[in-house]
Amino acid sequence: MVSLTVLAAVIFMAIFGAWLAPQDPFAINPSAVNQGSSAQHWLGTDEFGRDLLSRLLIGIQPTMLVAIGATAIAGVFGSLLGIAGAYGRPWLSFLIMRSVDIMLSFPPILLALLAVGFWESGVLSLAVVIGVLYIPHFARVAHSATLQVTRQEFMEAERAMGASVRRVVFTAILPNILSPLVVQATLTVAAAILLESGLSFLGLGIVPPEPSWGQMIGTARGYLAQNPMYVIWPSLLLALTVLAINVVGDRLRDILDPRLREE
Repeated sequence: MVSLTVLAAVIFMAIFGAWLAPQDPFAINPSAVNQGSSAQHWLGTDEFGRDLLSRLLIGIQPTMLVAIGATAIAGVFGSLLGIAGAYGRPWLSFLIMRSVDIMLSFPPILLALLAVGFWESGVLSLAVVIGVLYIPHFARVAHSATLQVTRQEFMEAERAMGASVRRVVFTAILPNILSPLVVQATLTVAAAILLESGLSFLGLGIVPPEPSWGQMIGTARGYLAQNPMYVIWPSLLLALTVLAINVVGDRLRDILDPRLREE
């Protein structure tokens, strides 16, 4: 429940952060550079005198857009590839799953660094790049779950009745593999948030002056001596968000997996 509360607050910030911001998050004030907490700036200011609270409130929106967009891309295409690999012809299964294994052998951050160099930075490009990188994770989950489903008796009944491939996939297979895919989606959202934050930390993600928490952390490390809270606030919020999503994902796994329920 605590994690759900944190997650609900983050989503609320992502939607209404621009209206909740007490000050203009882009307004530069040279006379208030790297200040600590005050009545005017509750969480202090950054290197340009911009209000940290206001920038934190709007900084989660691009990160969540990237994470949700990437998860949607990975979920749709990865699930279809996994089903095709398990239910399709042997040569198709071999081609798909060996390609998935090759992609899984590389760390996502490495492939992301290679990919973003050829794309213009921004929310859309990051969502596409990260979404493609996590397609193999969904494909593996969908492939394993589909193999289990295809051994069930109702699948034999579908084949005996001469059901088309489309009917089998969308009425027999997909509804029965949604549980692990939902859990994988929550884990992918958390991983995508971390990956986007890492890219923004390195200056390859969200383009300034639009803020993101990872970008703020990367900038703040150069001002630790002047204003240590500058790096602590976005780091704390990022850690709490990822932790809350992972806890919710673990709980969903416990609820949706009947074997864990029995234990």
